[in-house]
Amino acid sequence: METSLHRQLKAIYAGDDGCCEVVHGKYRIDAVRGDELIEIQHGSLAAIRDKIRKLLAKHRVRIVKPIVANKLLVKLDGRGGAELSRRRSPKRGTLLDVFDELVYFTRVFPHERLTLEVVLVDVEERRFPGRGKRRRRRSSERDFQIEDQRLLQIVASQTFATTADLKRLLPKRMPKQFHTAHLAERLKTPRFTAQRIAYCLRQMGAVEIVGKEGNAILYSYASKKAA
Repeated sequence: METSLHRQLKAIYAGDDGCCEVVHGKYRIDAVRGDELIEIQHGSLAAIRDKIRKLLAKHRVRIVKPIVANKLLVKLDGRGGAELSRRRSPKRGTLLDVFDELVYFTRVFPHERLTLEVVLVDVEERRFPGRGKRRRRRSSERDFQIEDQRLLQIVASQTFATTADLKRLLPKRMPKQFHTAHLAERLKTPRFTAQRIAYCLRQMGAVEIVGKEGNAILYSYASKKAA
């Protein structure tokens, strides 16, 4: 089921001169504007990996990847029911979350005809009691289904076309040779997040392994910058 968030972003990126839901060969494209095909992908990038790879053979493609910066949770008494409460979710999304998706997308990005636009959004999420797709063994008050997500505002957006664009998310001052603990400390993120970032950049050719320090792998930025 398409969410309001998806519909709203389609309309924004199609603009007044574009079209939504365009059939292109065997694929349905979220929006087309000029000669650019636009895909809004709130779910995993892995789910559209093959589709994007095939479209890139002949077309310019823009993937719009929304990341929820702030979420307002609205609890309903049932599907389409009355509102019981609303509260802010403590979870916060950041631009660095894009690496969680790029782990499964390094064979597609970067590409000369591909633009990845990460959009930080504030959303309202409407929930009602019930078992969702991820069923728990025991029922609890935390069991719920999502009725809809609605865009409240776009907080920020950033486009990425090359690995050099991704590297701008990283600390400017890094040791010439560094490991993921250095990266985690400077980004103030968990070590596993830094490991994902390093993995993505290595797969894309932006960093290379130059040795080890104890059990930690040492990296350095690749001598030739990715175009």
